[in-house]
Amino acid sequence: MVVVTMKQLLESGVHFGHQTRRWNPKMKRFIFGERSGIYIIDLEQTLDLLERAHAFARNVAERGGTVMFVGTKKQCQDSVREQAIRAGMPYVSHRWLGGLLTNWSTISLRIRRLHELRAQKAGGQLELLPTRERLAAMAELVKLEANLGGVAEMQRRPDAVVIVDLRKEAIGVREANRLGIPVIGLVDTNCDPDEASYVIPGNDDAIRSCSLVLSVIADGIREGKGLDPQGGYEEARAAAAAARAAGDPDAARAERDAARPAADEVAAVEQADAAVAMAAAEVVQEAEADLVAAVEVAEAAGVAGQVAVGPAAAGEVDTTVEVADAEGVLEEAASDLAAEAMAEEIVAEAIISEEEHS
Repeated sequence: MVVVTMKQLLESGVHFGHQTRRWNPKMKRFIFGERSGIYIIDLEQTLDLLERAHAFARNVAERGGTVMFVGTKKQCQDSVREQAIRAGMPYVSHRWLGGLLTNWSTISLRIRRLHELRAQKAGGQLELLPTRERLAAMAELVKLEANLGGVAEMQRRPDAVVIVDLRKEAIGVREANRLGIPVIGLVDTNCDPDEASYVIPGNDDAIRSCSLVLSVIADGIREGKGLDPQGGYEEARAAAAAARAAGDPDAARAERDAARPAADEVAAVEQADAAVAMAAAEVVQEAEADLVAAVEVAEAAGVAGQVAVGPAAAGEVDTTVEVADAEGVLEEAASDLAAEAMAEEIVAEAIISEEEHS
């Protein structure tokens, strides 16, 4: 069964690795070559290994297991959240809490606290509290939603984890390996493939690359759960494209409609985001109404000066790019400029090669 095509991998830029001076020698066996100072990943191996990871994810779902999606870098946060929700699985897209796997007993207590605060907010009990206590509770809720909202429904440790960028998520990788939890990893040329149980060699910095790989894994999970045979709206889009090629006058509109996720899937994503956004907005409103009390609450909680300036600080929601990552971002931008110059050429060569073989 074909879960993804070579053309899709090429068009998503999965084959672009890092600059040749930034690599891990253990990735040598997955590298096809080098162009303009950038490593090109062997997509034939990527295709085979992605199908293997898809099959593993499907088998885990068939057994009723849980697959956690992990990716906290900005390029993949949205894809991690959307595909995990689509697959009905937990996810971590804000930051990895140390001990999330190895200290599950403590983490489960914090999850229980999150549910308590959610229930109190929904029932209106928080509104009955004095201003200071209400602000403290809302700040705690925002913090817990950001850090644990994606795993709030997880009752036990996951049976497998899907991780984007093994270097960025080094703590999570170590915890999973220590506990013997299989790791499905999107592994770029600067990572150690030995840290992943199921290696998917590919670009872990491009949004489209991360989205494609995660969608394939989510498709496998949905198939294992019996939700759809090939991947939901991706399959509908392919069918609409075939109808247009056959001359159906209404097919173009059908293809555009099919390209959009189902309404319930979109609603689920929006609802997950809205919970944090609404709580954060309330913290701001309360802080503006009583600035002095808000500052005192922040000092008591150890986040002095943060509630007064906005919800992101109050909930420790990281909305800035860390300085430590700035150099890497600049290097990746320079790499992308060179990558774009060769992208069309490589895609054209691949299409010509496919036509010759067919």
